[in-house]
Amino acid sequence: MARMSGSSLSVAANAVSANVLAGLVDEIVTRWSAVRLLAAGSAAGINVALLAGKRSVINDQAVSRANRTPILPDDIVATAVARPGERLVLTFRNTTAGALTVDWIVDVEPLRR
Repeated sequence: MARMSGSSLSVAANAVSANVLAGLVDEIVTRWSAVRLLAAGSAAGINVALLAGKRSVINDQAVSRANRTPILPDDIVATAVARPGERLVLTFRNTTAGALTVDWIVDVEPLRR
């Protein structure tokens, strides 16, 4: 299983982050895989979007405001299956008038056949 994560990603007021998975090891999935997203924001107002290829796994949904590193199973936001060759795109949107931070984890686990 590959784990990609980030801590204290700052998202400016009323802004959307770039793809936080860009350049990471499993940004492009090489085998059929289970994908799990966990996230926790510093306060209310952080929304998340996750794409797997051209499919929207989750679109602009609120994340936990626990203000800590995400933990299982409390902070699971979404799970999905990704196909070989699909690019994962993960962005965060701040809906407030002040900068907020978010901690996130994406686990990519190849499925057994």
